[in-house]
Amino acid sequence: MITFQNMSKAFADKTVLDGVSGQFEQGRVNLVIGASGTGKSVLIRCIVGLIQPDEGHVVFDGRDFSNAPRSRTVRIRREIGMLFQGGALFDSKNVEENVMFPLDILTDMPQDAKLDRVNFCLQRVGLSNVNKKMPSELSGGMQKRVGVARAIVNNSKYLFCDEPTSGLDARTGLLIDQLIQELTYEYNITTTVVTHDMNSIVSMGDSILFLEQGKKAWEGTSSDIFHADVATLQDFIFASKLMEMAKKQV
Repeated sequence: MITFQNMSKAFADKTVLDGVSGQFEQGRVNLVIGASGTGKSVLIRCIVGLIQPDEGHVVFDGRDFSNAPRSRTVRIRREIGMLFQGGALFDSKNVEENVMFPLDILTDMPQDAKLDRVNFCLQRVGLSNVNKKMPSELSGGMQKRVGVARAIVNNSKYLFCDEPTSGLDARTGLLIDQLIQELTYEYNITTTVVTHDMNSIVSMGDSILFLEQGKKAWEGTSSDIFHADVATLQDFIFASKLMEMAKKQV
């Protein structure tokens, strides 16, 4: 479980996060949703230490991350897997090298053991025999799967996904959602997904945190989100539905 308290962040004179508190539970898909510019990605980056918050406290499974010595923060970061928007693969590296990258920089595993782990993760995401292909040779959905394999290659306890279905058609997006959900349950991972995709919200919203103007405006599950008595949340749902309908018509 990840708990965070009073997470606040401002850039220049603009407050992006304003005292957000909550928790992400182990073995569940925890969603962070909201309109563009509401602080979703900034919250995640503050939690994992990519951005230094102005205020706030983060604890990973009882381990203080915010005021920890470097040895502890390094240890926790080695347990974190990240799936960035667009996949963020290295264009100059092939699939095998991309997936192996975290093992190269974070472990001292022998090469044969690293290759075995890479092959296992690629097989787990349904991408056997693509080791030597370059990212440019893969479809968008395949690139996202490579990104997922890289995110879990280090036996991650915590998985963070930033808009994992962005740029994908509805069918491929659902397959990526299903993969993330399966991995979460299979390996009991604490998974956090930033999304505005209603398909994702409905299909895998075990726990949902809705942000509005940098503040927590609602939290619940996919089963009760449509009955939430929060006008801005219902507006967000309606707008998201319209976007999905427009995509289908294109």
